[in-house]
Amino acid sequence: MSLLAACAAVGLTAQHADAQSISWLSQSQQLSAQYPSEIAAIEAINGDGFSVQRQEFQILGINLADALRTASQGSFNVVSAQIGSVAKDDAFLEGIDLIGVATDLPALQTAVNAYREAFNARLSERFGVKAVAIWPFGPQVFFCNEEIGGLADLEGKKVRSFTASMSKLLTELGASPVTLSFPEVYPALERGVASCGVTSPTSANTGKWPEVTTHVLPISVSGSVQAHLVNLDWWNGLPEDQRTKLETHFAKLESDLWSVAGTTNTDALDCTVGKECVGGIYTPYKLTLVDVSDADLSRVKTISTQSILREWADRCEATYEGCAAAWNDSIGKALNVSIPAN
Repeated sequence: MSLLAACAAVGLTAQHADAQSISWLSQSQQLSAQYPSEIAAIEAINGDGFSVQRQEFQILGINLADALRTASQGSFNVVSAQIGSVAKDDAFLEGIDLIGVATDLPALQTAVNAYREAFNARLSERFGVKAVAIWPFGPQVFFCNEEIGGLADLEGKKVRSFTASMSKLLTELGASPVTLSFPEVYPALERGVASCGVTSPTSANTGKWPEVTTHVLPISVSGSVQAHLVNLDWWNGLPEDQRTKLETHFAKLESDLWSVAGTTNTDALDCTVGKECVGGIYTPYKLTLVDVSDADLSRVKTISTQSILREWADRCEATYEGCAAAWNDSIGKALNVSIPAN
């Protein structure tokens, strides 16, 4: 090694040693539509005086449902989480994305912004964490390995679910909810353990669900809200100027991931059903695209307002008195929806 190269290496080592280290646990993998945005954010953070060590749940063998506890215990400084999956630890969290409440991205963004303060207050109080970025995977729709023509055809079928309110919807539709994490769904659909699954068009395509399904019903029932969580002991221990820098980076990451949800799911669905396939990361398939009827849209909304909201509120009130009122005062007011009284 030349003297110049040796000096450069020493300089880089010293610079790395002086940087604030951040351990980061992500559910995003290289084929994920969200991966480029997260990597770009990490590169920008590293360029601003930090040193991010990124790991993935799947590589480490950590269950995605344990994301909240992993962040709470401080095992990692930053942890990405699927809120519906971790809400088993506190039903209030699921309130940010209840089935049938906000079924398009503008309504969902309104709901998230309305709930953010109460959501973070609960995360802080119960788990010692904070959501520094909240964003969606995108519209959650139905993929089935047998012919369907609408929601009525889900009756009697086993359908993958990953939130309690989604399971309530499926039960009301006469289906049998099967709780499965995302990596478990492909083999379940392949082997007939489940007939259908719910996920975003992007996740389905990159997860190769169309290899083991034949029909897609693109009726959105939720947005699969995610969050990048930080451990508050670590976060509050950072110098103020470093927290300010990170807040700026996470705000941009959140904005970028909303944009991803708004554009790539259309591309993914087009690729999945045999239309023009653009975007680079999606595989062309020829699934049957089922038309969404006004009757099915109305049915989801009715089940949501008449059953799901009340059922969720009852679960939530069991551990958080005033839960329903907090929801009505935030998302309820923002979307003109109200949890009915018992």
